[in-house]
Amino acid sequence: MAAASPSVFLLMVNGQVESAQFPEYDDLFCKYCFVYGQDWAPTAVSWTHGPPLLRAVVIPEGLEEGISQIASKSQDVRQALVWNFPIDVTFKSTNPYGWPQIVLSVYGPDVFGNDVVRGYGAVHVPFSPGRHKRTIPMFVPESTSTLQKFTSWFMGRRPEYTDPKVVAQGEGREVTRVRSQGFVTLLFNVVTKDMKKLGYDTGPVDTQGVLGPSLSQSNLQ
Repeated sequence: MAAASPSVFLLMVNGQVESAQFPEYDDLFCKYCFVYGQDWAPTAVSWTHGPPLLRAVVIPEGLEEGISQIASKSQDVRQALVWNFPIDVTFKSTNPYGWPQIVLSVYGPDVFGNDVVRGYGAVHVPFSPGRHKRTIPMFVPESTSTLQKFTSWFMGRRPEYTDPKVVAQGEGREVTRVRSQGFVTLLFNVVTKDMKKLGYDTGPVDTQGVLGPSLSQSNLQ
């Protein structure tokens, strides 16, 4: 008897939030979360009676988030902040629209000892299977006036987003004033299952950040 055609495909992602470069700051930690479309769901994958029967089970929302330890600058010339904080998540979906993005938020102490945001950034999970390295430029929201800047500094409360997931969405971002600040490097190991059976070709393995020919960024938003 022929095997039934799959109704969903799987995207398995592991890797790590490797390191960061924030020349002006030290003793930073990082939070990450995933943002994805309504047709996507985080899953737990288990083997039942051998590899052919790979089974995906929906897990409660919230397990696709994490917070790292505090890292201090390295003593070499790079002065890198090294976290090597693991990422491990699996999604299932019926189409690539809303392809997952990882959103990063970096925090550290100000002169008063309060934890304030030092950078936000986001990037799509690579859609070609294989090992990938991404360096994400980070930014922070800016106060709109000199008075607001002074007030936020004096009160120890920098402008920040109430929900970091807004970083992965274009809506409303055009009215926000931001300033570039720092970089974060991530490593991804990506595995997909049943995408070709559902008619999606991710193209050749991509390890240099160049998109394959069959899925464009517009398909992923």
